[in-house]
Amino acid sequence: MMASSTTTTTPLILHENLPELTATRRLSIAKVLSGILVSVLVTCALVALINNQTYEPPAATKCATQLPNIDLKRVPGKLDSSAEVEWQRSAYHFQPDKNFISDPDGPMYHMGWYHLFYQYNPKSAIWGNITWGHSVSKDMINWFHLPFAMVPDHWYDIEGVMTGSATVLPNGQIIMLYTGNAYDLSQVQCLAYAVNSSDPLLIEWKKYEGNPVLFPPPGVGYKDFRDPSTLWLGPDGEYRMVMGSKHNETIGCALIYHTTNFTHFELKEEVLHAVPHTGMWECVDLYPVSTVHTNGLDMVYNGPDVKYVLKQSGDEDRHDWYAIGSYDVVNDKWYPDDPENDVGIGLRYDFGKFYASKTFYDQHKKRRVLWGYVGETDPQKYDISKGWANILNIPRTVVLDTKTKTNLIQWPIEETENLRSKTYNEFKDVELRPGSLVPLEIGTATQLDIVATFEIDQKMLESTLEADVLFNCTTSEGSVARGVLGPFGVVVLADAQRSEQLPVYFYIAKDIDGTSRTYFCADETRSSKDVSVGKWVYGSSVPILPGEKYNMRLLVDHSIVEGFAQNGRTVVTSRVYPTKAIYNAAKVFLFNNATGISVKASIKIWKMAKAELNPFPLPGWTFEL
Repeated sequence: MMASSTTTTTPLILHENLPELTATRRLSIAKVLSGILVSVLVTCALVALINNQTYEPPAATKCATQLPNIDLKRVPGKLDSSAEVEWQRSAYHFQPDKNFISDPDGPMYHMGWYHLFYQYNPKSAIWGNITWGHSVSKDMINWFHLPFAMVPDHWYDIEGVMTGSATVLPNGQIIMLYTGNAYDLSQVQCLAYAVNSSDPLLIEWKKYEGNPVLFPPPGVGYKDFRDPSTLWLGPDGEYRMVMGSKHNETIGCALIYHTTNFTHFELKEEVLHAVPHTGMWECVDLYPVSTVHTNGLDMVYNGPDVKYVLKQSGDEDRHDWYAIGSYDVVNDKWYPDDPENDVGIGLRYDFGKFYASKTFYDQHKKRRVLWGYVGETDPQKYDISKGWANILNIPRTVVLDTKTKTNLIQWPIEETENLRSKTYNEFKDVELRPGSLVPLEIGTATQLDIVATFEIDQKMLESTLEADVLFNCTTSEGSVARGVLGPFGVVVLADAQRSEQLPVYFYIAKDIDGTSRTYFCADETRSSKDVSVGKWVYGSSVPILPGEKYNMRLLVDHSIVEGFAQNGRTVVTSRVYPTKAIYNAAKVFLFNNATGISVKASIKIWKMAKAELNPFPLPGWTFEL
């Protein structure tokens, strides 16, 4: 139990002429007109971009509204590409041209644009000088880079503008609550706001003069207090916000605060939830999921057909853990449906390389979208040499699995399929006998979207007597370890001799009582000839319901492979650095390394186009070189 703590600050004044905030306040006519003018300006920019011209409004549509004065040094830089490492860069994942990127921050949909803020070091390919990058998109696949939203320039964030979340207030004003790493490395909570919330691009941000709005409360370490969530309105008319922390060194927990004016916060006496032996919780997220529908839900939705997901990023193990449960909206307590799979000891978003994730509700398409960052697993000296580090995952929709009701379903957003080639390679009913390896001739195989299904003889499965109760992806010998019922799957990013390869596969392990458990694994152990690169066998179990075929989807993008099993029940992301299996030398295979079953496979493979990541055509703004 945490001690109650309050912090008093001056009232929030977001603009010289902005009246005191009320829930019923309407946007002024002047602000609406300003929004219209900015919208025209944006339209002009897009028309110019389509015609490959530098933006300059036509005389008939010149706008009186001026864009803010932008510091031209506060923009992402361009990298002089090196042929030796250029093949490692992703083609359709979000990635700045150079330097270090990590946590996604404040994702949102606003006036026709998806906004993504992210932690970025404009000076180096390693962590430090954390600044908020800012990009916008119409589809979350192709992006325009904008000037930095926030830089570390005050005593309370001089060591980094860290993780934060966006909230749209009742009057339409957009604010960000974020963690500042202060000059003494203490963690304080700060407020920033969009200077003009009617600007579709939200270019200019201002930090609140009364920052910081929260200090670590009594009993919480000065470095154990971070990552405020999006605010939501409770039944008592007060807004809530959760944050990550720990107490007694090992008990991870989610603190919960109330506020009515967004500058004064009251810490509730009891935590939202805590789990012993899970360590420091970061990037805490709480959101509802429907038990009957497949659409996403906003936090304002509460009803009988709703469960709540509580998620934390474990600072000690660097994994993103979640659990499904119930949220008492009156007493601000969350309870897991299955205590044995509580937060930090059970389910994960991704059983591979994936961290510091954040969801947002996309009101445009009625879906909840998940972002996370995928770190490098090569030596840091390599990152410095190549000039960049880390990428973001392909954004995923998140819903409750309405069939099992015990896990989430994650799936690449539908816009990802717009990158698919118009034609695809298809191989139907390929017979894979024990020990089979079948090459698939598709040409270049470094940018792919693969959908594969596998069928096994149910009678053969049921008649198999050999038990394999101790199997686990992470402790196994990978795809070379042969069992009666696995492994079988797809090999990607392999050279012709398979001296380098990444097998992604299913493995069925039977228990002594005759029941079976299926695992979805990715084996990196032979993914690169480079001995200094980290290589692991990732994976976990995946539910297979009666009558279901085994299926997987793989998004292959040079040095990253995102794998989704059983329509997204279990997800595994790998970072790999082949030295031979690159560009035209990369191959795809089907394989069955089981000793006791035959498998029938069908697979479709699309080539994926390159996503566009360009600077937004603002007047007088270019990348620094």
